[in-house]
Amino acid sequence: MNEHALRILEYEKIKQQLMHHTASSLGKGLIHELTPSGDLDKVIKMQEATDEGTTVLRLKGSVPFGGITDVRPALKRSKIGGLLQARELIDLADTIRGARLMKKFILNLIEDQELELPILQECTETIDPPGELERKIRRAIDDQGGVMDSASPALRHIRGQIRTCDSRVKQKLENIVRSSGKMLSETLITIRNDRQVIPVKQQYRASFGGIVHDQSASGATLFIEPQAIVDLNNQLSEARAKERHEIERILRVLSEETSEYAEVMLENIEALAQLDFIFAKAGYAHEIKATRPKLNDQGIIRLKKARHPLIDRQRVVPIDVLFDEHTHALIITGPNTGGKTVSLKTTGLLTLMAQSGLQIPVDEGSEASVFREVFADIGDEQSIEQSLSTFSSHMTNIVTILKRVDFNSLVLFDELGAGTDPQEGAALSMSILDAVYGKGATIVCTTHYSELKAYAYERQGVMNASVEFDVETLSPTYRLLLGVPGRSNAFEISRKLGLPAEIIAGAKLQISTETNQVDKMIASLEQNRKTAEREEERARKLKLEVEAREADLTKKLNELERSKEEILNKAREKAERALSGARREAEEIIEELRNYQHSGNVKEHQLIDAKTKLAHALDSLQPKDSDQVKKPEQKLDRSFHPGDTVKIISFGQEGYIVSKISDQDYLVQAGILKMNVKANDLKRIKEKKQAKPVVNVRTATQTVRPELDLRGERYEDAMRRVEKYLDEAMLAGYARVSIIHGKGTGALRKGVTKLIDRHPRVKNARLGSQGEGGSGVTVVEFK
Repeated sequence: MNEHALRILEYEKIKQQLMHHTASSLGKGLIHELTPSGDLDKVIKMQEATDEGTTVLRLKGSVPFGGITDVRPALKRSKIGGLLQARELIDLADTIRGARLMKKFILNLIEDQELELPILQECTETIDPPGELERKIRRAIDDQGGVMDSASPALRHIRGQIRTCDSRVKQKLENIVRSSGKMLSETLITIRNDRQVIPVKQQYRASFGGIVHDQSASGATLFIEPQAIVDLNNQLSEARAKERHEIERILRVLSEETSEYAEVMLENIEALAQLDFIFAKAGYAHEIKATRPKLNDQGIIRLKKARHPLIDRQRVVPIDVLFDEHTHALIITGPNTGGKTVSLKTTGLLTLMAQSGLQIPVDEGSEASVFREVFADIGDEQSIEQSLSTFSSHMTNIVTILKRVDFNSLVLFDELGAGTDPQEGAALSMSILDAVYGKGATIVCTTHYSELKAYAYERQGVMNASVEFDVETLSPTYRLLLGVPGRSNAFEISRKLGLPAEIIAGAKLQISTETNQVDKMIASLEQNRKTAEREEERARKLKLEVEAREADLTKKLNELERSKEEILNKAREKAERALSGARREAEEIIEELRNYQHSGNVKEHQLIDAKTKLAHALDSLQPKDSDQVKKPEQKLDRSFHPGDTVKIISFGQEGYIVSKISDQDYLVQAGILKMNVKANDLKRIKEKKQAKPVVNVRTATQTVRPELDLRGERYEDAMRRVEKYLDEAMLAGYARVSIIHGKGTGALRKGVTKLIDRHPRVKNARLGSQGEGGSGVTVVEFK
């Protein structure tokens, strides 16, 4: 990628901001090496990785990178037999632990949330932290980097000796200090040359003997190791020397252990660096309110509400930039300080960011193109050292661009042709634009030359644009207006500032008729644009109000459906309890009748009692008059013939007609009983050809809807509801039903798909069409 363009578009500042979101020097190293890629497939994969990172941060808020450091130098030294220090080893153990926690975090998140994060998963699965090495290091070294007594039995024994010798030396010296107070400059014990000494006045030197290790600046005080403790100090020094040797031996063993895992750990570090890099990009995207753009390599750019990431978000004015299949050049005109250069730089910088795998600060639905090269000629390139004027410097850069530009390039020209005679500069600018455009490059150009406004109208694929200027406030609005060329505001501004009207009138006489007509046309276009924007804003507000009302109505409807479902469930449970009780009571009566039958001694009053109990049991299942909706009476056929199968309405029992007693009375055989029954208590029924399981289809169709709404449900509850609903829908006789799971993270949709795939009675399942709810609905067809 062109280094000059990266520098002038301030790409390095983006990298500096990105580094603030890294958790370790591992990610910083990859960011330092980051450059835009011109390979579309590579850029798409980089954007996918960043998108996966933003998904994780959206769900969890943060990632556990604690303890991970760049231990690659230590690992490389261990491979060649180098001795690692205790601090390096504990850093290594912390990094192993961090790698283990990171792997567990990512894989558990993928499993628990049923997410598809292929890039993060692949990167994480390569991490293989050596837990045995971590345990060995932690058994020997504490968190502060000190070798512990437990590192080896020998070290524990040596340190015991040190403590004993040190205690004896201190005790001996304290006795000397107490008994020799007037001979000492201070009553204290100090250290010189790693030996414990006392400060003795010069005149009492001979009273102590021993070794003089130091003296004060005046020479009045000598720091003496008394002869009485020389041997003890020697023993202490020998013990400390043994300690150093034993610590070195322990570190040597751990260093050799580390060398065995060096290659594995180096691979782990590379994977952790990639993860740190991905989550740094995701964190930066969250900070600048960025979105993932759609990508292409056809020069198509659609930036909606694009914001320059280096300008304060409270002050930056969003712009729209459009390069469709038919537009390959944008000519931006307008006043100085109006935002032309910012619009130019925004387009270039966001392109570089997108090609680096970074999400960009634009609205959803934006699109960026991947270019092999991005060229920029921006700002004052005057060079005193090379004796180049501004014009010469620009031309030198443009010559370089013309040599390298091709159809897969984005070229940014700021004030093309400036710094020379206006007429020649305009002609030269048009010729340069023709040359670059002829090579198929995509161009953004800012200019003051009015001739370039006509250039855009005369050439296919070139669009005019301008930065808006408010004449009333004499200040720019920094808005980019596509399709509208900038017009001169010199006369209006001069009039506002108080320039006499006769001077302005005289100036207007110097302007050609064609120029005046063009200015009037541009003014008319601006007025029409403002009117259209006002209408668009009004339509947007109305749309938001309608959407809010629709959401409110949907919420109320869902609440009503839930309330209805609760009422039906309670009614169903109550009915089931009543039916169960009645069934038990009826079974008891039937069992009692069977007992009478077996005994052969059935008395009339017993049959009457049993009949009464059965009638009461069946009557308890009948709805009360107050609960029933009265229906118009229907005339029924109440004439029966011997052998007809009938149902005794008051008993709920089936039987057959034995004989006719009168027009209103019939003798009916019901089980073991024969009884006289009124005609209006009988109902003719058809004989059953074959016994079938009784299915209350009527009830099912009344309570089962042809769609199931799972939005807002927890995953486990939703799966249970789907399983139950599919069975009920089949019993209700539905051939096709809809399951509404919404789009969201996709977890519910995947769960529904898995459950449906396992169901034996499902014939086909598909996502809803445009009119059925799209990917937020799964349509199920039964066999």
